[in-house]
Amino acid sequence: MLRPLSEDLFVLDVPFSVGAMALGGRMTVIRLPDGGLWLHSPVKLDAEKKSAVDALGPVRFLVAPNTMHHLSLGDWAAAYPEAKVLAPAGLRAKRPDLRIDVELSDVMDVGQSPTIELLLAHGIPKLEEFAFFHRPSRTLLLTDLAFNIHETPSWLTRTYLKLCGTYGKLGATWLLKSMVKDKTALRAWRERVLGWDFERVVPCHGQVLEKGGKEAMRDAFAWA
Repeated sequence: MLRPLSEDLFVLDVPFSVGAMALGGRMTVIRLPDGGLWLHSPVKLDAEKKSAVDALGPVRFLVAPNTMHHLSLGDWAAAYPEAKVLAPAGLRAKRPDLRIDVELSDVMDVGQSPTIELLLAHGIPKLEEFAFFHRPSRTLLLTDLAFNIHETPSWLTRTYLKLCGTYGKLGATWLLKSMVKDKTALRAWRERVLGWDFERVVPCHGQVLEKGGKEAMRDAFAWA
């Protein structure tokens, strides 16, 4: 179930829909230097997924990368009470029932170790999404900031993404663009992200982009 992308980077792909729009979902698992696991955007938990994750190592961190990707976080937090739950500050008000141990911030270092950097996409306060950079595998992790859907059985998804100009490539949707309140801040975020030495891009929705990630990311946010 867990697909290795590098020695310490794994993904787990699952079906996921918003209404009639099929987007697909993805959890990313990073094995830290101490052997502990760092889980980005945990998907729906079941015994098979738990067994697959446990086979890699002990779960240390559970990460909600924005205020939208949190539906399954509570189940994982209950299953792994020793793991620290990391989430944007805005998720506390949205999910008062959810255990949040650490609020994500640009200057924090909890849970990442020197192998992972993070950066808030300023200018989109409703989303409050953090991008993550896994240094050893030169991988950028995105959640809802950009999709990379090349094929889907859903005509609605195809139509919407084609109208957005993002079907078949890494790109931001109309919904994402409508949430932007400060393009100057978002441009500054983009330039800082492009300063990271990444090649691969792993979005939560769509295909993993193995090569040319920096150029694709530059093009995906040229509108900003």
